[in-house]
Amino acid sequence: MTALSRRTLLAAGAAVGAAGAVATARAAAAAPVGATVPSGPLRTDPFTLGVASGDPDADGFVLWTRLAPRPLAEDGCGGMPDRVVEVEWQVAADERFRHVLRRGVTAARPESAHSVHVELAGLLPGREYFYRFRAEGFVSPVGRTRTAPPPWALGGALAMAFASCAQYEHGYFTAYRRLAEDEPDLVLHLGDYQYEYARNTYVIPGGNPRDHEGPETVTLANYRQRHAQYKTDPDLQAAHAVAPWLVVFDDHEVENNWADEVPEQPDPHFPARRAAAFRAYYENMPLRRTSIPRGIDMQLYRRLHWGRLATFHMLDTRQYRDDQACGDGYRNCPAAADPTRSITGAEQEAWLLDGFRRSRARWDILGQQVFFGQRDSDAGPATVVSMDAWDGYAASRDRITRGWLAAGVRNPVVLTGDVHAHWADDLKLDWNDPTSRTVGTELVCSSITSGGNGADSTGHPWFGANPHLRFYNNQRGYVRTRITPGQLAADFRVVPQVTAPGAPVHTRASFVIEDRVPGLHRTYDRPLDPALRAAPSDGPATIHDETTRP
Repeated sequence: MTALSRRTLLAAGAAVGAAGAVATARAAAAAPVGATVPSGPLRTDPFTLGVASGDPDADGFVLWTRLAPRPLAEDGCGGMPDRVVEVEWQVAADERFRHVLRRGVTAARPESAHSVHVELAGLLPGREYFYRFRAEGFVSPVGRTRTAPPPWALGGALAMAFASCAQYEHGYFTAYRRLAEDEPDLVLHLGDYQYEYARNTYVIPGGNPRDHEGPETVTLANYRQRHAQYKTDPDLQAAHAVAPWLVVFDDHEVENNWADEVPEQPDPHFPARRAAAFRAYYENMPLRRTSIPRGIDMQLYRRLHWGRLATFHMLDTRQYRDDQACGDGYRNCPAAADPTRSITGAEQEAWLLDGFRRSRARWDILGQQVFFGQRDSDAGPATVVSMDAWDGYAASRDRITRGWLAAGVRNPVVLTGDVHAHWADDLKLDWNDPTSRTVGTELVCSSITSGGNGADSTGHPWFGANPHLRFYNNQRGYVRTRITPGQLAADFRVVPQVTAPGAPVHTRASFVIEDRVPGLHRTYDRPLDPALRAAPSDGPATIHDETTRP
């Protein structure tokens, strides 16, 4: 498949998505609240939320869509009748579907918000495929996906991009569009896919350019409506349609800063809220049936093998963690070092350490949510760190780090979201000794929109107390990587603004991690743009680090 035809696919998806978003928004606005949904045939396009694929392995992947002719309906049912709808799916070797390889029919059921999850197996490894759905005379947009290489193959390069933190109200999802135009083979989303707030609750300076529909998400209907609103965005649809995704949640898929069964504020109804959020998350993501929620529990940590080139260990740092010590903010907190505290829970930690011991991959990559390396915000002798990051679970981090060393992991790399800024850092065995051994590398993506436009920057006040921190930039964007047997190259991609649509993208800085050489080597740094420059940050008060409720 040529690059031109892929771009044609993206352009077609953009046109369909934009038209669908406008049409469905108008339909939702015109329909009266509580209007009766006809039980007869569907009369308007139900594929307003696009298509997606995910969790690829060597012989298959998951295909997803959800039927919703009125996606913003307040009852969360998307304007669908209360009946089962048969949905045909097709997988082809080409985007025009001249060579259909597999097809079938599945049921979209009202109890699952008419979502569809098709798990395919028996396909050829390392191949590109195209897919689409049909329902009652309507045809979905086309998606592009692929299988992983065979388990024994080191293979060629893997183009992987990762992103997080897309607050719909704070701007346009242009970075998703630019990510799609980079045509990755695989996309990792590391959390905060959607936000729970009611409109005018979490407001950026100058005001939000868009608004959420509905109240703060608490009920199943609320969460279904909110996911649907995000999915109507054509830029997000393009990013889903271009490649398979690996997804994990962070806090805002439920509520800000939750920890296991502990909500941010006392709430006797939190278990019901968590169960509703998990159910809606599964309904709206390309996840396998192993992740179907059971009440307040959801199996989300899992492992994906990309041949022998890379193993992705996808972590869940919310569902099993001990509550944040000393509150949610930056603290000098002795309890953070308590060896009994964990951010992963004992079972997930044992699973991860066992995965390190069994790994034969060239690169072992942890896809997870919150900052892994130490960030001491105090220039003096005190250690003042975020309680909502691995700093608040120092013994847990030490066990994981020593675990990959004991297992002889060849190239450990941690991928992180959450903090609404690009960072890159060397991971140390002893954080109190700047000259101690570098034992791994962390790459942190900025937000897609959260926090608004941000500003260009070349440094950070915390660098002096944290010499292992190598890069910081406070613009919006994502990280693009190219993984080969010899190196992992990372481009920190940024857009100059998100409060208006259509911004261009550029690479702010590039780094390389060499095989068997942990740590970062900068290969490119774009000169600072004076038009986008801002004063250096003063620390946690001016960086929204997901530590306090707005």
